[in-house]
Amino acid sequence: MEFQSLETPVLFASIVAVLRRMADLPRRLRRLFAFLMDALLCVGSAWCAYSIRTGEWNLFGAPVLVVIAVALPAWFLIAVPAGIYRSIIRTAGGRTIADIAVACLFLSLVMLTVFSFLGVDGVPRTIGVLQPMIFLMLLATSRVVIRYALVDVLHLVHRGRQQRVAIYGAGRAGQQLGLALRHESHLVLTCYLDDDASIVGDRIDGIMIHSSTDVGRCIGELGIDEILLALPSATRARRREIVEQLKNHGVRVRSLPSIGNIIGGEVSIKDLMEVRVEDLLGRDPVPPDERLLGGAIAGKVVLVSGAGGSIGAELCRQVFARGPSCLVLVEQSEFMLYTILTELEESGAAGDDVVLVPELVDVSDAAAVRRVMQKHRPQTVFHAAAYKHVPLVEANPVSGLRNNIFGTYNCCIEAERVGTARFILVSTDKAVRPTNIMGASKRFCELVVQGRAAEGASATVFSSVRFGNVLSSSGSVVPRFQAQINAGGPVTLTHRDVTRYFMTIPEAAQLVMQAGAMAKGGEVFVLDMGQPVLIMDLARSMIQLSGCSVRDDDNPDGDILIEEVGLRPGEKMYEELLIGDNPEPTDHSRIMRAREKRLEWSELKLSLDRIALALDAGDAEAAMAVVRHVVPDYSPASLNSEDRPSERVGAVAEPGGD
Repeated sequence: MEFQSLETPVLFASIVAVLRRMADLPRRLRRLFAFLMDALLCVGSAWCAYSIRTGEWNLFGAPVLVVIAVALPAWFLIAVPAGIYRSIIRTAGGRTIADIAVACLFLSLVMLTVFSFLGVDGVPRTIGVLQPMIFLMLLATSRVVIRYALVDVLHLVHRGRQQRVAIYGAGRAGQQLGLALRHESHLVLTCYLDDDASIVGDRIDGIMIHSSTDVGRCIGELGIDEILLALPSATRARRREIVEQLKNHGVRVRSLPSIGNIIGGEVSIKDLMEVRVEDLLGRDPVPPDERLLGGAIAGKVVLVSGAGGSIGAELCRQVFARGPSCLVLVEQSEFMLYTILTELEESGAAGDDVVLVPELVDVSDAAAVRRVMQKHRPQTVFHAAAYKHVPLVEANPVSGLRNNIFGTYNCCIEAERVGTARFILVSTDKAVRPTNIMGASKRFCELVVQGRAAEGASATVFSSVRFGNVLSSSGSVVPRFQAQINAGGPVTLTHRDVTRYFMTIPEAAQLVMQAGAMAKGGEVFVLDMGQPVLIMDLARSMIQLSGCSVRDDDNPDGDILIEEVGLRPGEKMYEELLIGDNPEPTDHSRIMRAREKRLEWSELKLSLDRIALALDAGDAEAAMAVVRHVVPDYSPASLNSEDRPSERVGAVAEPGGD
């Protein structure tokens, strides 16, 4: 007994070592092994067929050798062109066995023709049927055994390092994901979860389907570490409901991408990704109106300033995809200009008909802007160039005011000079009752655009589009939180009561383009940003969906601490989009038209001259005095925490932004 107890682990370890070596063999050697194995099985099937038919075991008799001489070359002449040996045996499944069965069917036709119809002396005619049948059974058995040995046995060896996972969604995507999990040694599938009560209790490849309402019990009883969402066609609202249901169970949650990104129905473990913040917001984008999107773009010369920024780059992608005759990329950062130019050149989204022109230009340089405008004479201009990082602009007011205000002024004037049809300013919700220099400068920019529209000195249609935070933009809170979570914390936020509105970058860019297309002149459009998000709740959700717990007074043994670092200079507690009340609806459900005061161009021009003198002298105080005069709502003090925008603007404040 002692001998057996000592030898058994050694024998098992030796078998595992051999299996690992087989699994790690080069592809060429594994294919040679498959050839040799099938040749032996073909010979064995001939022996078995002859012995079963005659009742005698004649291994090297002439009739048996004749059967082998016909079957062996016939098999390889059929199997190699059929791709039997291009299949990876460790991934063998129903389709692999079906392919082998088809090849054996063709083999049977050869064997029947030779032995049953033509006949060979000494060889029973039924050999033409028996040999292919026995060969098929041996081939199928060999594939199943090798798959079990190379996949399932090695999985058992790795059991201690495996993550126990459940798949939420037992549909086609979930089933394919379950098959893919078989080949991941570090993951073991414990169960499926599904909302359809009619399939609860059924099994998929031996794995039980449980009701999604029993997720808590399943996590506890089955020791689930991670839940994989296989719901590629679910709406964002439904995904939010599921994410909210799962986030308090202390498991990591990952998701398959949208159905449009799953090519040909193939699902891979590599397709899984962390649950996106879009899934926490629960808002489905409205399909864009292509008539509006293409009206000011298709076949036209379009210029995008700030082309390398988050919104500017997305505007370039959306414009490029809709076939302008020429797209002028204006950017002051060499690296960012190179990045977006290379991306567009390699994407080929609009074919070879779109001329891409990179212009390395600082929009606050009036002469450079004039040169670019006169050179290309754009018909549509999207002005997204601006310094937007609140603390940096707060610390550098002269540069911030010059770039934002005079960048906008220069682009407006020169666009008019060359006869641009549409000029769209990309603004921000920080322009509403601004508490920071960046927001005040952007409100000044809106007034410049409105002033040029009211002046009516040209046929250019001027408009501004105001919105808030875009997800995953440079400097956004979302990637910063994710990086802090990946580093083990702490997650830092400015204040537990801070709220923000969020929108995806593609949706924001599409809405900017549609708003600009519907402009008549001088409008400030406001985008519907959905429901406000409490940043503390966002941080908690991201931590929990990463499979970690929040460390706080109620859970001192949690994984990641959330720290408050205090509001930054100029930062608001709550963002808002409207200065006045009662915005007007438009033909688009997520675009509103704000009703706000304007300044006469003559008065605004005097202020521009005064602020230019102050900026040239480097006198930030004098420049800010002009800003306070033009933007009387500007107040450097942070909003009082009780002064909520929803109480000032009413229900319409919900479609706000950052």
